Amino acid sequence: MSRHVNRLTARKVATVTEAGLYADGHGLYLRISKGKSSGRRWVFIYRRRGDGKRCEMGLGSSASVSLARAREKAAEVRALLAEGKDPALLKQQPLSQPTFGDLADRYVAAMASSWRNAKHREQWAMTLKVYAAPLRPKRVDEITTADVVGVLQPIWQAKSETASRLRGRIEKVLDLAKAQGFRSGENPAAWRGHLELILPKRPRLTRGHHARLPMEELVTFVHRLRERRSVAARCLEFTILTAARSGEAINARWQEIDLDARVWTIPAQRMKAGREHRIPLSENAVQILKDMRCIQNSEFVFPGQRLGRPLSSMALSMVLRRMNAVNVTVHGFRSCFRDWAGNCTSFPRELAEHALAHVIGDKAEQAYRRDDALERRRPMMEAWSELCRPRHAATLNSAAA
Repeated sequence: MSRHVNRLTARKVATVTEAGLYADGHGLYLRISKGKSSGRRWVFIYRRRGDGKRCEMGLGSSASVSLARAREKAAEVRALLAEGKDPALLKQQPLSQPTFGDLADRYVAAMASSWRNAKHREQWAMTLKVYAAPLRPKRVDEITTADVVGVLQPIWQAKSETASRLRGRIEKVLDLAKAQGFRSGENPAAWRGHLELILPKRPRLTRGHHARLPMEELVTFVHRLRERRSVAARCLEFTILTAARSGEAINARWQEIDLDARVWTIPAQRMKAGREHRIPLSENAVQILKDMRCIQNSEFVFPGQRLGRPLSSMALSMVLRRMNAVNVTVHGFRSCFRDWAGNCTSFPRELAEHALAHVIGDKAEQAYRRDDALERRRPMMEAWSELCRPRHAATLNSAAA
């Protein structure tokens, strides 16, 4: 999805001369006209809810409205559409001062399509509803520095990373309020030269490793996992066998799966590094997919309880909790895979890194490295899958290379 957003550049907007409609993404266009009605203007094109009529809404001349401002205006229109309102009709009505909660919800709705995964959207919505709850009923033009500090201070030391992200999100919402003309002056949530002089320095975040299952317990764990027949359990096993991230597996779609070629192709917009990633599927992984085919009811390989939706972002963690897997994280199984590949086999390092979708080498090396070593990785993924079979428990350190 991200490949179809922000297509235009400021240079192209300034230099393109041929008449036509130039898409920036998500409804925003630059229209260049010739003849009597010659001009260069921003327009937003959408389908009206109800009758599906195509509507075009002017956002101003490109001479007076920059590309960045046009994108902000387009985001405002998308927020109104997300609320089921017709922006063309509301444009004629006088604007009333929204509350912080109103504007925060609009911002999340407008930006959701540009965020890479559901977990990120959920975190934005949760922090602005739960931690910023005291701000939500206040009008955006009445929010002061004291209000923002009052929200941040209780969690500033105890949950320093969450507090930092919350401050940035509040700042974004208040920036939107200023861009829409609902407030003026300095942003009370700004950090540099403002809140950094008021709030104490946060404790330095200690980066640790994701808690993982000890390697000697892996086979027994997967055997227990196979005894559970829930969709979430099958998704967790598939995640382990493919060394994928939980979000990549939870949101897997059937159109990404080629069972004949035994390949799962994850599009760039769903990958952390923003690059397409292909995974060779082992026999065990293919069997899981065939089982899931039998209950297919949507585009998602691992359907959730709500029709047309995938599993919850917490579903795999809940499986671990129900299995009493204490101090184990889903992401930790990727660490298990990497330790096994590096310490227990002679597979080349770059194959293991490819399997984990890690970026290898500097920019120069990345520019020349085009092959993803798919077929060379296939024996490694098959060996990892075979390792997880209970009968191989005694040969943990002797996987074939």
